[in-house]
Amino acid sequence: MFTAESADGRQIEYRDGKRHLWLLSLSLALVAPVTVGIFFWSGGAPVATLFPLAYIYLIVPALDLVFGEDPYNPPEEIAPLMADDPFYRRLLHVAVPIFYASFLVVCWFVGTTDLPWWSMLALAWGFGALHGDVLTIGHELGHKTNSTDRRMAQIVNSLIGYGHFCIEHNRGHHVWVSTPEDPASARMGESVYRFAGRELPGTFRRGLEQERRRLATRGKGFWSFENEILQGYALTALVAVVVILAFGPKMIPFLAIHHFVGWYALTQANYVEHYGLKRAKRADGRYEPVAPRHSWNTNHIVSNLMLFHLQRHSDHHANPLRPYQSLRNFPDLPRLPSGYPGCYALAAIPPLWFAVMDRKVADWAGGDLDRANVAPHARDRLYRRYHQPVEAPQAEDRVPAAV
Repeated sequence: MFTAESADGRQIEYRDGKRHLWLLSLSLALVAPVTVGIFFWSGGAPVATLFPLAYIYLIVPALDLVFGEDPYNPPEEIAPLMADDPFYRRLLHVAVPIFYASFLVVCWFVGTTDLPWWSMLALAWGFGALHGDVLTIGHELGHKTNSTDRRMAQIVNSLIGYGHFCIEHNRGHHVWVSTPEDPASARMGESVYRFAGRELPGTFRRGLEQERRRLATRGKGFWSFENEILQGYALTALVAVVVILAFGPKMIPFLAIHHFVGWYALTQANYVEHYGLKRAKRADGRYEPVAPRHSWNTNHIVSNLMLFHLQRHSDHHANPLRPYQSLRNFPDLPRLPSGYPGCYALAAIPPLWFAVMDRKVADWAGGDLDRANVAPHARDRLYRRYHQPVEAPQAEDRVPAAV
């Protein structure tokens, strides 16, 4: 129970009804032992290896549909108390070794079990997508200001070889979000596959450049031992070498697919979070400050609990240092049709995604696509279908200002 005092002297009491439900965030790591258990319980049926894919793309969206949304916010006076409660931070720390254990269970299973090629592919893809959730943990820890949390973020991001994430995300994406210059902000009319071809190399290059600049301010070169990106990649390589030595060369293609899909999981998240949204450019050539309306939001409770409230993305970008447990919902935000896993499935079929989301973007822009972040290759098609700018009234029709 949290207790605070309002500005007018009233006592406010608040109980976080989701406090212990946040443990659901660990369920993605538990899919590994569950999958192994199903496999052996079924007598070694290879179809059991499809369970991770079914869990993330079918079961979680179904649970979101059944349990619906959670639009409630903690009182503003309570938010600082929740931020100081160590329970929520400890949960992030506990998640790091649990996800590493999940990864090692999968490696052991793949390395010691005789499986058909399609099962190996299904496991690499399914667990790559599930373990991509470590970037959610790294994302939350990477926004903290203390060295312990930031080091934990570096360790957990290394699980899928995404060592450049924190510096790129904090110093790149949060600065340029919802602008045409940001490779991590999807454009209207751009498929997730086309976006991946732009986002993956673009954020990688930006992360390296940001780290080069950070080290230069300290008088260090890029190849310094203080390079946090290289530290992360070194840990990824060390874990890979240990796994390959333990379970043989067949782990090489497994790890390559697993890590790539983990990267692609972040690409999917970036794709749905800012699709088509654009910050206005001011007269001085600078973009307006980031506001909640520049990110798509969703309150679907099951996937939000699994992803540490990442889906309350609007408040996160407006207030990057606000911890996950106290992120808020706002009225009149741009809203996704489902939680992230459901949106990933929708985005996998671009015509379906466009059919649902392009109208939402046009409505967000008030019919004026000049206000949206539109993909150049799709501009003519989208403008013909959706562009309906509101014309300014003629001078003689304007109501004169009061004197």
